[in-house]
Amino acid sequence: MKFFRQYLHSLFFSKRFYRVFAGLIVLFVFAYLSQVLFIIARIAALVFFILVIIDYIVLYANRNGIKAERIVADRLSNGDVNRISIVISNDYTFRAAVKIIDELPVQFQKRDFLIRDTVASGTEKTITYTLKPVERGEYTFFDLNIYVTTPLNQVVRRYIIPSQRVVKVYPSYFSLKKYDLLAYSNNLSESGNRRIRKIGQSVEFEQIREYVTGDDIRTINWKATARKGGQHMVNNYMDERSQQVYCIIDKGRVMKMPFKGMTLLDYAINATLVLSRVALLKQDRAGLVTFSDTIGQVLPAERHASQMNTILEALYDQKTAFGESDYEKLYALVRTRITQRSLVVLFTNFESLTGLQRQLPYIRSIAKTHLVLVVFFENTELRQLTETPVDDIESLYVRTIAGKFAHEKLLMVKELQQHGIFTILTAPEHLTINTVNKYLELKARQAI
Repeated sequence: MKFFRQYLHSLFFSKRFYRVFAGLIVLFVFAYLSQVLFIIARIAALVFFILVIIDYIVLYANRNGIKAERIVADRLSNGDVNRISIVISNDYTFRAAVKIIDELPVQFQKRDFLIRDTVASGTEKTITYTLKPVERGEYTFFDLNIYVTTPLNQVVRRYIIPSQRVVKVYPSYFSLKKYDLLAYSNNLSESGNRRIRKIGQSVEFEQIREYVTGDDIRTINWKATARKGGQHMVNNYMDERSQQVYCIIDKGRVMKMPFKGMTLLDYAINATLVLSRVALLKQDRAGLVTFSDTIGQVLPAERHASQMNTILEALYDQKTAFGESDYEKLYALVRTRITQRSLVVLFTNFESLTGLQRQLPYIRSIAKTHLVLVVFFENTELRQLTETPVDDIESLYVRTIAGKFAHEKLLMVKELQQHGIFTILTAPEHLTINTVNKYLELKARQAI
């Protein structure tokens, strides 16, 4: 049994072997017509048999001729291209041709994953491929299967490298560095706004300067005035920059709609992660609330160093629900838990005007004490239908209905804006950049 596992269980034959074998059969068939052909066929069969034996001995003489290791990060970034490496070392005395079948996690549904390459004798080679997950959660990588052939390419030996490993797929943290520059620069040329700096009276001290006509005499610093020999000096204050920014994510059925393999919830989570990072870089405090028919995660707005990791862990395993989201519970939570005026970014989706109007009273109530930014999604499928040429009555009907629903989205924007609520209607792929730009715009306008 041990002999079978070691020397026969991993034995396969190549396509070249079967082609040559088939050719020999044909040769023996025609050998019935000629004695010379029969002799040639016997010699060819003997040579073929000897070559196969030699090939087998060369492959199996070295017990561990091939070593391999998969290198994958502890966590992958959802919706991004992640690099996976396989390091192969060849201890054979010949250049080995290898076929690599990596047993990928079932979430990728890749049944035909195959890498072909060659590795020189006594060398190590790194082979890299990419994966793009579209779901958050735990992904299990299984074993590496490596099929090796010699230059004769008759016998194939399979190496099974135990490589089972569980990797977590987190929200798109690759995007964080991408948007860091946007956070540090206040270039809002796309929105046509410029940063406004105004002098305030909050507790955040900026500098001491000379008194000029019009300054509030209550800000005079008498100790600094005495040191200046009578020249009046005043304390200069800036409006407090550290504001609260809460991202509220709707996990109801409206966020289950797929777009390019990812749900709207995944796009909202990726945008939340980036917006939280940008807010922290802008010296604001970032918080998080998730809800559906019940309240989910609630993270108070903080600015400490570990807040980003806390938000990342909180967003890691969020799932959509099939029920209707309860905005009344959301309003009760905001009223009791978020007592300081904050920027509330609500990621949700409305497919009809009546759907918005059902929740509008609660959104308006939140907007009385907070600055509310409602972010919902444009249905790109409807846009494509409205641009499709009309060929018959049916296509005209479909285009008309699609135009009606697309127009309702614009009516929702107007409805919210009439009540002083900021809105973003965006395609899912532009969600992150549009949300960050809007936040920077509001920050520059001192709206928060």
